Amino acid sequence: MADYVAALDQGTTSTRCMIFDHGGNVVAVDQREHEQIYPQPGWVEHDPKEIWQRSQEVMDAAAGKVEGGAGNVAAVGITNQRETTVVWDRNTGDPVYNAIVWQDTRTDKICAELEKDGGQDRFRAKNGLPIATYFSGPKVRWVLENVDGARDRAEAGELCFGNIDTWCIWNLTGGTNGGLHITDVSNASRTMLMNLETLDWDDELLSAIGVPRSVLPEIRPSADPYGEIKNGAFNGIQVAGDLGDQQAATFGQTAFSVGEAKNTYGTGNFLLLNTGNEAVQSKNGLITTVGYKIGDQKAVYCLEGSIAITGALVQWLRDNLKMIKTSPEVEELAKTVENNGGCYIVPAFSGLFAPYWKGNARGVFAGLTRFVNNGHIARAALEATAFQSREVADAMEADSGVHLESLKVDGGMVVNELLMQFQADILGVPVIRPKVAETTALGAAYAAGLATEFWNTEDELRENWVEDKRWEPKMDESDRENLYRYWKKAVERTFDWLE
Repeated sequence: MADYVAALDQGTTSTRCMIFDHGGNVVAVDQREHEQIYPQPGWVEHDPKEIWQRSQEVMDAAAGKVEGGAGNVAAVGITNQRETTVVWDRNTGDPVYNAIVWQDTRTDKICAELEKDGGQDRFRAKNGLPIATYFSGPKVRWVLENVDGARDRAEAGELCFGNIDTWCIWNLTGGTNGGLHITDVSNASRTMLMNLETLDWDDELLSAIGVPRSVLPEIRPSADPYGEIKNGAFNGIQVAGDLGDQQAATFGQTAFSVGEAKNTYGTGNFLLLNTGNEAVQSKNGLITTVGYKIGDQKAVYCLEGSIAITGALVQWLRDNLKMIKTSPEVEELAKTVENNGGCYIVPAFSGLFAPYWKGNARGVFAGLTRFVNNGHIARAALEATAFQSREVADAMEADSGVHLESLKVDGGMVVNELLMQFQADILGVPVIRPKVAETTALGAAYAAGLATEFWNTEDELRENWVEDKRWEPKMDESDRENLYRYWKKAVERTFDWLE
């Protein structure tokens, strides 16, 4: 029997391959960044061919770092930046346009048009989502309307659409030579095109949003043997798992019971609460999403609070303002001051996501005085992540009636001790980091391992979860609420900035 399971984790800023043993420990990893393309304000693109190239590189490199190579790997799971949209020619394999990234806001006019007949929640009863630039459906329509001949080619069955998971799986399993055009329920639930109840594409949604069924992938369970890889070091190994990155992190945190939640700190932040086999509709600005589906079992749903810009704000301090040379330096800079000095940063670079869903909001610095220095700005940037997570946690509590007792955290930013302590302080509950903080790749590996009987039960996976560190809240209630009140005031300043 094989000793390992692998995951291809295709993220917003980089791609990596991680290989895990039966205990859920990392035995090999390789990671490479890809270019962020900003053609104009509000537009964010990736080169799909570069992403596929990076995917092949990291998989081959990681396979070379384990004993027995890829031949000692039972299966591969895929996880991905979710709503990022690729449309390509099924005969040549060439994208007809760059991938339009989840943060991109170019579809604001399409979304405004869709809202005219029924408002922002027009489709929510069917798909669990507000109408927003975030999701894939309007992005597909934009490509079909703005690339010469794309709509006709789509109607003729010549084009494929997929989120990045679909693009990677298609290429891994043969591409133009019989590649599988599939996605899983978790990724399909991010398109605005899938019916949460039937777990299939919905003709009414397709017609209203303007996407032909002919471009859509087949929807499959999240843990299921899909087919063999036909290239590179993993040639002949099964692809057997597929989860959108935040659902994968929930799976990796083994949040399998109703009421269990996790918060992932990456380019953006994403707080997910397991609601079981029931799709709970939010009344407080959250979205309803499919968490996962294991084989023939019933789908498990989640409430999700999606925040667009958290880790990306630190990158902005690094790349645009040149305040730091590397992202980890932000913590040292923030530690040079006692507090935020009255400075608040609301990073509504792509509008505001949960719980506001205001595409016309834009970022603000608030409370500036001559006293504020670069240390205060660094601290305000970290605090923005924690404040936004508090807003989502409050909405989740209001929707579910479940009081948050603690928060499991994961993702790249959880190594930041200052941020984690402030998160515990502003929430007023303990924050808990697991031993394997990169739970996104782990979740994809778990899904593939369950599908191929590398692991047999969810309980086996729970046994792998080990606490690494916990932060207890230390802030006075009055200080907590005073800081939060000013944060809410700063958020209001971002509303309706674009006319």
